[in-house]
Amino acid sequence: MSEHVTPPLVLIPETAPFSADQRSWLSGYFAALLGPAVEGATALAPGEAPGGPALADNGDAPWHDPSLGLGERMEMAKDRSEPQKLMAAMAQQDCGQCGYNCADYANAIFLRNEERLNLCQPGGKETLRMLKKLEEEFGAGGAAARSPAGDAEAAPKAVELGPLGYCRENPVEATFVSRTRLNAPGGEKETWHIEIDLTGTPITYTVGDSLGLFPANAPALVDAVVAELGARPERIIAGKTLRQALLTDYALGAAPDGLYQLLSLLTSGEARKKAQALAAGEDPDGDAAHLDVLGALHKFPGARPDAEVFLEALDELQPRLYSISSSPKADPGRVSLTVDAVRYNHRSRLRLGVASTHLGERLPETTTVKVYLQKAHGFALPDDPSRDVVMCGPGTGIAPFRAFLRERAATRAPGRNWLFYGHQRQASDFFYKDELNRLKDDKVLTRLSLAWSRDGTEKTYVQDRMRENGAELWKWLEGGAHFYVCGDAKRMAKDVERAIIDVAAAHGGKNPDEAVAYLAALKKAGRYQADVY
Repeated sequence: MSEHVTPPLVLIPETAPFSADQRSWLSGYFAALLGPAVEGATALAPGEAPGGPALADNGDAPWHDPSLGLGERMEMAKDRSEPQKLMAAMAQQDCGQCGYNCADYANAIFLRNEERLNLCQPGGKETLRMLKKLEEEFGAGGAAARSPAGDAEAAPKAVELGPLGYCRENPVEATFVSRTRLNAPGGEKETWHIEIDLTGTPITYTVGDSLGLFPANAPALVDAVVAELGARPERIIAGKTLRQALLTDYALGAAPDGLYQLLSLLTSGEARKKAQALAAGEDPDGDAAHLDVLGALHKFPGARPDAEVFLEALDELQPRLYSISSSPKADPGRVSLTVDAVRYNHRSRLRLGVASTHLGERLPETTTVKVYLQKAHGFALPDDPSRDVVMCGPGTGIAPFRAFLRERAATRAPGRNWLFYGHQRQASDFFYKDELNRLKDDKVLTRLSLAWSRDGTEKTYVQDRMRENGAELWKWLEGGAHFYVCGDAKRMAKDVERAIIDVAAAHGGKNPDEAVAYLAALKKAGRYQADVY
């Protein structure tokens, strides 16, 4: 009879947000902590770590709602563990721009696997300040709790490179092919259809994924910053000229707190007090929301730091994520994006969106751009192609749904497809009009419901069309349709959720509590999915 050998006990599952070394160490630590009690134990899910603070996860996070303000989220998490408080500080969009989802980013910070606190792009300075505040509140006790194995484990780890082309730390070069203006003359927006060639890269994608792109700052803005500093653009700092570093490595958008702290050291009197107030998140002159790096230098004209010290006070230029608007089955070897170019004037200065105008005007065709693929988490077509699909994407929110429709056409999926699309004016802002009409003619697009907010005397939005078509929408939902929404997280997505609740009440005979529960059940079943920003 062979000797029975007990297999090694693994308490931390492979799906937990840790590296293999971390899982091994944590399993050993908790096994030693529990002793004999672990015999026959099952794997622990994230958030069930005994003997320590509960880790963050989406299953028990009532603040996991991007429409909630930071103050509301922190109040909901005030009695929770340190990792959960860190999660509440994130923007709750699970957008992936930080390289994690919100819960995993919080856990990585808590476990000292990630020391960068400024990666949450949607949260911006508000999230960064809260993370710093929480770190200070946790103090030495929090640091010790993170590293029970001793000082060797406490040292922050270097950022590990993930698979080539599949993480922000390890991008690849792809070829920018073309840009095509989607707006007809007379529109107030400037929106571009962007084509990028992935030939020669290891990137493969599925519909629902996003593409991360590393932009460059506008040369005119960089030159203005260098001139304001009174520095030489050709000065070499860390192996690059000052101008090149400002073009590709540093963010010149919202002025960071560190820059105000630096400027406060170079001023005095009232100017110093204002700089200190801005560094603390205050707004002494009511202009903080509009102060970019150049604006901050203009505001404190007597403070001109050395160029190298100046760079140290800036944030890194972060990649941007865009929903993919193509299908690998319909568009092999290529990826397309649908991008609004951001431009506006403030106090006689033209302000530009970094990545959107980089793609929309500055990047020459046939040149290369650094990109990586961000796999979608919980945003994908149904596994069963016979399932009906309802898509709600106004403006550039149409991007993933163009991809969905192209995929469904290429695979001849038998399920029906219904698109709610809207924008300002039908004459100028009907993106992909000809393509959508062809899909209707080919019976791929079963229903197309349009909403134009600037045509006519009353503004009409996609959620209004949902209510108008409530009886039919209810039939689709009750028949098992999957519902998708893409767009603004703060307003539009919540309005769409409210419309579903209203449809459930009006056409499903549900009382208010039951209607809210119906939406929650759709989400839990994976039949309501959102790609919001």
